[in-house]
Amino acid sequence: MIDTNPFDLAGKVALVTGGAAGIGAAICRALVRSGVRVAVADIDENRASETAVALGNAIPLQLDVTKKESVDAVFAAAEKQLGPLDIVAANAGVSSMRAALDLTDEDWDFNFDVNARGVFLTNQAACRSFLASGKKGVIVNTASLAAKVGAPLLAHYSASKFAVLGWTQSLAKEMAPHGIRVNAVCPGFVRTSMQDREIVWEAKLRKMTPEAVFAEYVSLTPLGRIEEPEDVADVVLFLASDASRFMTGQGVNVTGGVRMG
Repeated sequence: MIDTNPFDLAGKVALVTGGAAGIGAAICRALVRSGVRVAVADIDENRASETAVALGNAIPLQLDVTKKESVDAVFAAAEKQLGPLDIVAANAGVSSMRAALDLTDEDWDFNFDVNARGVFLTNQAACRSFLASGKKGVIVNTASLAAKVGAPLLAHYSASKFAVLGWTQSLAKEMAPHGIRVNAVCPGFVRTSMQDREIVWEAKLRKMTPEAVFAEYVSLTPLGRIEEPEDVADVVLFLASDASRFMTGQGVNVTGGVRMG
């Protein structure tokens, strides 16, 4: 029997990658509202600082998730300033859009370096931190609807997000004996600056207007609206809490019904 509030995160410490904007910033806001001290880690140092100042109970850290030395340095800095970590949200991600046969090595590497390698390095550092401190920590990776079903014009992005889910499941099995849980969220059509860019790209590639692409996204969503970053952040909050204590290795759809199962 759980005698305490399973949603209570007060006093915990979290690190969020890609935390300066979009879904990452929403995750940081949700955590801070729940009493968590947060390290806002992002490649954009200025935006990370702005976000941390706006949040109040947070610190900014510059991070390049593709470089092991940067990841290790940021984890060390976060622990020095905030204490041992309890929660790590590996959210940093990128996208580009191109027909599969037109993809270049650079397109492929760009997506895999951030989306897959970044999660790999961040998760390794998180697990080593949890094991060293004796914490039964929680990792939440940001995957995608495109991690569940291949997306035209996003084959390289989709492949990188499929990799995130495979990694999440495997790491969850290895870490379960230590009480460390590893899950992922799979957002759908989320209103972010990344989506703004993708709508323009897709419109050009499909010879449509951006407005028509946006309307299509809404029409594909059974709940009838575009997804907001907060819709994802609240599910991350759930996965970071003891309310999800018997969940690990999951890729949780947060799509408004675009993907079911």
